[in-house]
Amino acid sequence: MSVFLLILSAFFLPLFPATMLFTRLAVSTQPLPVRLALVVVWPQIGVVLILWGELEPGPILATWAVMSALFYAFRMLTVREVGRWNAMLAVSAWPLVWLYALQTPAPVDLVAVTLALTTAPVLMLVVHEALVGRLGAAYTGLHGGLARDLPRLSGIIVVATLAAMALPLFPGFFALLTLLGSAPVGFAIGILLIWLLWSWAGARLLQGTVFGPRSGPVAADLTAPRAWGFAGLVVALTGAGLIWTGGAL
Repeated sequence: MSVFLLILSAFFLPLFPATMLFTRLAVSTQPLPVRLALVVVWPQIGVVLILWGELEPGPILATWAVMSALFYAFRMLTVREVGRWNAMLAVSAWPLVWLYALQTPAPVDLVAVTLALTTAPVLMLVVHEALVGRLGAAYTGLHGGLARDLPRLSGIIVVATLAAMALPLFPGFFALLTLLGSAPVGFAIGILLIWLLWSWAGARLLQGTVFGPRSGPVAADLTAPRAWGFAGLVVALTGAGLIWTGGAL
């Protein structure tokens, strides 16, 4: 039974090649609320399976998780479509939960780490929806230099991308610090490489959308209420990450 649960968990805290199921669903699912629910609930099913089956991942599974996360972090450098890029980010972040599960943490902390690593994919889903709604497509390099004509949209792209890079104040940053705090040297090096690749991929995304010469059709910027709504979401997620960090670190 535990072997079956372990295999099933590998689909929800995805390990290559089981990652293909989520990436396919993430790209093909259309309504934004359904996609948001998919991104939030999917990894938590894996956490429930781990806690229910009292699974204890060993070093081999942890190594597999790091290699899977590294592979998809590298894939982010080659993907131009923001929705697919975001799916790669998710399946690069969620395998790291296995490393935290290896430490046998309290259930609430395991759930919190998973949510922290889900924050950036949630924000990037909003960015993808905004890009498609205003420009008809969400490809880096296709519509560049948005900062000049669409400052509000550019602002949410920058904030969401910084969250994807797991920079300080965002929940992903504290999740990675928590993992690094007790990870063996080999795993710590792998986590740092993943972190570096996320930053590299994020910089390339910003270069191909917000910065550079203006290209593409003229479009309406985000309305002020929507921009403030996104800002409120970021503040709420960041505050929740800080509260959790205060209790977990």
